[in-house]
Amino acid sequence: MTDDRKRAAAVKMIVMDVDGTLTDGSIFVLPDGEEVKAYNVKDGLGILLAQLAGIKTAIITGKTSKSLEMRAKKLGIEELHQGVLDKKPALEAILVRHHLTAEEVAYIGDDVGDLEVIRSVGLAAAVADAHPAIKKHCHFICRQAGGRGAVRELIEFILESQEKWGLVEEKVKDLFNRRS
Repeated sequence: MTDDRKRAAAVKMIVMDVDGTLTDGSIFVLPDGEEVKAYNVKDGLGILLAQLAGIKTAIITGKTSKSLEMRAKKLGIEELHQGVLDKKPALEAILVRHHLTAEEVAYIGDDVGDLEVIRSVGLAAAVADAHPAIKKHCHFICRQAGGRGAVRELIEFILESQEKWGLVEEKVKDLFNRRS
């Protein structure tokens, strides 16, 4: 097993940035000043698959958005921290609340605001179009760009490394059977 797969096998929580990671970085400003972002359904399903496998999920982002609050709630994301410019203290508080070590956390980001967290977690990941300063500190670099399925790609890598695909497939099949 490669070093990055060993790191992925230890992951119990995935923490994500938003702008440039869960989104492509575009922000649409409505006439009333509210900002709207577009999210990729592949990433959303990936988050749900991670949760089905027993992996916790969290978001730490520098911006604040009502739409993100609604999206996180819909996806069942346990920890949402908005308006956080210094992300490392937020991560440390999450670790304490969930009784985790930094080695049990994967973080995916795209830009220099993510650097301190990237340097401190067990599995550091970057979207394909991340800043070079981020990429050079990451264990896993996605082929997909931010907002284009990169989070899903990371989650699939973690699930494969943990050999949890069979479990997830059974849970998904069970969910569909209950709905029909």
